[in-house]
Amino acid sequence: MENIETRLLYKDWDSITKELHHKGFVIVRDVLNKKECDALINEYDAEQTYRKTISMARYRFGQGEYKYFQYPLPELITTMREKVYAEIAPVANQWMDELKMERKFPATHEEMKKLCREHGQEKPTVLILKYGIGGFNTLHQDLYGEIYFPMQMVFMLDQAEMDYTGGEFVITEQIPRAQSKANVLKPNRGDMVIFTTNFRPVKGTKGYYRVNMKHGVSPLHSGNRHSLGVIFHDGLS
Repeated sequence: MENIETRLLYKDWDSITKELHHKGFVIVRDVLNKKECDALINEYDAEQTYRKTISMARYRFGQGEYKYFQYPLPELITTMREKVYAEIAPVANQWMDELKMERKFPATHEEMKKLCREHGQEKPTVLILKYGIGGFNTLHQDLYGEIYFPMQMVFMLDQAEMDYTGGEFVITEQIPRAQSKANVLKPNRGDMVIFTTNFRPVKGTKGYYRVNMKHGVSPLHSGNRHSLGVIFHDGLS
């Protein structure tokens, strides 16, 4: 069985990055296998793995629960974070150029973490989320501090329409001087969604303009839904 590094190596990154640049999100199929998904779910109650647990209802974030991993991260997650970052950092820098923003992102994830540390952002922001019937996540952005990478990932750990119904992944776009657009995605177990953290550039008649984006999860109708959120920047707390 191929390991995660090999699976990522043989993905069509040219097509993936083109779609990511064009739409602000892309679904990459079959990144994690069932064994890896089940292992992440089964580790949900392992206390030593996580640094913080958040009840979403308490903070009016939605209905459900999530846990932040602590360093050192599991090897699987570290590998995905490093390998995917290296592939998509050029897209992030292209976005900065198109929007005439001064920020430039380093080529490697290790350098990205160093940049975060220089701004006091040292806490890992990788998290695992769990929803039951009626669970949902309000539209939001995962920034965590002054330094943030403009893209992030989520991995589906359960199979839609088999382990749960409802619970679609929703991405909204706030187009200037227009109504918001909603993108509703239904990735399968093991799929990776790469999507914008905050905004993306869109080409208009007078050059590129900024479209703000948020993401969330629609209410579950049945079952349980787990997902792994992988954010490339670290946080203040």
